[in-house]
Amino acid sequence: MSPLLAAVLLLCRRSDATGTQDHSDHGCQSQGVRSCAECLAAGPHCTWCAEESFLELGQHIWERCDTARALLQRGCPSDRLEDPRGSTVLLKNRRITFNPKEQRRQRQQGQVTQLQPQTVLLNLRPGEPQSFVVKFKRVEDYPIDLYYLMDLSFSMEVDLPSVKKLGADLMEEMRNTTSDFRMGFGAFVDKTVMPYISTAKDMLRNPCKRTEPWPCTPPFTYRHILSLTANGSLFTELVGGQRISGNLDFPEGGLDALMQAAVCEKQIGWRNVTRLLVFSTDAGFHFAGDGKLGGIVLPNDGKCHLHKNVYTKGNSQDYPSVAHVAETLREKNIQIIFAVTEEVRHLYEGLRSVLPKCAVGTLSNNSHNILQIIVEAYNALTSEVVMENSKLPPGYHISYTSRCKDRKLRRGEQGRRCSDISVGDEVSFNVSITAPLCVPAAQSPPRVVIKPQGYSEEVEVLLSPICECSCQKDAVPHSPTCSHGNGTLECGTCRCKEGRVGALCECDRAESGEAFDSYLCRRDNASEVCSGRGECVCGKCVCRKSGRKPVHAYYGEFCECSDFSCDQYRGQQCGGQGRCVCGACRCHAAFRGRACECPLSPESCLSQDKQICSGRGDCHCGACICHDNRFRGPTCELCPSCPSVCTLHRECVLCRAFSLGLNPKECETRCVHLNLTLVGQAGVLARVPPSPGLHRCMEVDTEGCRVHFLLRTGKKDDVHVALERECPSGPNVILITAALSASVVVLGVALLLLWKLLTGVHDRREFAHFQRELEQRRWDRRDNPIYRSAITTTVNPKYKEQ
Repeated sequence: MSPLLAAVLLLCRRSDATGTQDHSDHGCQSQGVRSCAECLAAGPHCTWCAEESFLELGQHIWERCDTARALLQRGCPSDRLEDPRGSTVLLKNRRITFNPKEQRRQRQQGQVTQLQPQTVLLNLRPGEPQSFVVKFKRVEDYPIDLYYLMDLSFSMEVDLPSVKKLGADLMEEMRNTTSDFRMGFGAFVDKTVMPYISTAKDMLRNPCKRTEPWPCTPPFTYRHILSLTANGSLFTELVGGQRISGNLDFPEGGLDALMQAAVCEKQIGWRNVTRLLVFSTDAGFHFAGDGKLGGIVLPNDGKCHLHKNVYTKGNSQDYPSVAHVAETLREKNIQIIFAVTEEVRHLYEGLRSVLPKCAVGTLSNNSHNILQIIVEAYNALTSEVVMENSKLPPGYHISYTSRCKDRKLRRGEQGRRCSDISVGDEVSFNVSITAPLCVPAAQSPPRVVIKPQGYSEEVEVLLSPICECSCQKDAVPHSPTCSHGNGTLECGTCRCKEGRVGALCECDRAESGEAFDSYLCRRDNASEVCSGRGECVCGKCVCRKSGRKPVHAYYGEFCECSDFSCDQYRGQQCGGQGRCVCGACRCHAAFRGRACECPLSPESCLSQDKQICSGRGDCHCGACICHDNRFRGPTCELCPSCPSVCTLHRECVLCRAFSLGLNPKECETRCVHLNLTLVGQAGVLARVPPSPGLHRCMEVDTEGCRVHFLLRTGKKDDVHVALERECPSGPNVILITAALSASVVVLGVALLLLWKLLTGVHDRREFAHFQRELEQRRWDRRDNPIYRSAITTTVNPKYKEQ
């Protein structure tokens, strides 16, 4: 192709593009769609025109995708619009059982219904939510299965007699609720390895080391004793034969027993009815990881391992985690009642936020209140309905709203639940599901299950995303329209075969020259190919999507346009008051500015008196710019440093009404604008009703008296002044003098007393000190070594001899 012909083609393409640049809505086109299926995925408001002759030469494929209104205005036939809508189809909608007679008949067939509908098919257009209503009603005389799981460690010995009497009493009590009640029994202690129990032979035979009144039974992890039965006397008989056991540490293996009681449905005898599990203990529980203390490292597999009603994997598999137990209870629709002592109640209260439906009751010293705990917990559990659903795949969204007994609409997490439901009450939940962008069929979820927690009935929701157009089934392979069979004509466009490119598959990728492509795909010699945002194929730009968000794409003849790069205002593109078209904001009619930040209406600038900026400023972009810097506020209504209107008129009111302050000449000059009216008392002014522009004022005159007046501002200010002033009374000289004198006397007496007290204390201390020194003195009675007597005695040694 010669350079002259290439230049002519380029000018023609630019001319055509200029003529088609003004689109009604780029919200669908800016997604970079190239097929009808991509158009449907671009948004629920996007429509595809499948008419083959809709686009003229030089126009882009993505221009087939727009709103239905825009496509009709541009000439697309209405019967060629591809705009499928989502729908909700009730495949199974058996009505709720309403009366006991009907219930008894349906129970015989196993079809008692508390939840409606049962199966729903949702045809989901991406981004378009589909809703349906789920009804729930507590049916009278609904069957109940209750399994009692008891801790048989030594500390529970005093509780066992109360449980032995439980069978007949509980059967009798539950007859008030249902005529179809069954109960079973199981027990647990702990894993039979060190350090949980002593492995000495005598301790394995009798962990309590006693023989009276009977020895303890050997320790065990979990033992299933009685399958669910309606025979209350059999419960009493089998439970009555149980003996207590023992272990070393305080926590027990309760989670092991819980897991087995939940998953061994056949051995326990669980039916597809209300399932209750009563867990009775006075100790805490071991959980996942504690098994390492006994050398057990294999995780719990969550399967049934009962052989002859004894758990066989207790010493080879670790304890299950709390989350694992919670998921199993949810899957098996089991509602659990913890009957525990006060010392460990806080441990099991913490499980309420993890387990699906759970109640906690406090046992008395010997468990004599166990019947009351079970009945109250059952009533509490069944009086609340909480809807839950199976896990949704990424991108899908589900929301609930509910109407309970009070018929008030609840949303969010509260929309999932209804409380205080009695037998015969019906509540409804509105469920809404939204599909994301289409995913391959292999990744699509076949269904979502919605059900109330703790109940076996469920709503199966089949998901069917609408990802294809009806025109795709009419595709014409090797169509002559697509350059003599080089592509498939599908929904008005050509899907080229391998190696062919172009709107009509007119180019061979291998023969398309790089220099030719580069020349046609540059806006000018200085610019990049396709503005650096696409690939030049067969002389035309194929724009790519944004790397930050795949849903954003570039478009335009040279990929120069995007609908996600406009200015932002308050964190929103185009301030949320316009749409971004080719990098520039197209504002709604009432806004302007680069980011549509400026409202044209001055409504936000109007003050309470309907003046723009209170008459003290100009409105710019919905905000007031005050003329005087002293004024503040959204409408220039605040002036912290300005005197009030009452203060401004104070001097004139005082000089006109009371001849105070200003001299007469100055008063006459400055206050001539006042229309003054004098009234007698201030109470007359208080009875004047409030009105716009009326100000109630109270000012203090030069004599310290309060002056009351009403001020109405206008062209000539009207003032009503009360002649009666509130002047403070003079000081009481006698009272003040007497008070001062009394104060001086009292103060003097107090000081004298204080002085006397201090001197007395000082004297007593000195006298006591003198006495102590007097008692401690000691006189030395020996002669002074330097003393010499004045008398000399001489003895004649020969005196006695004579």
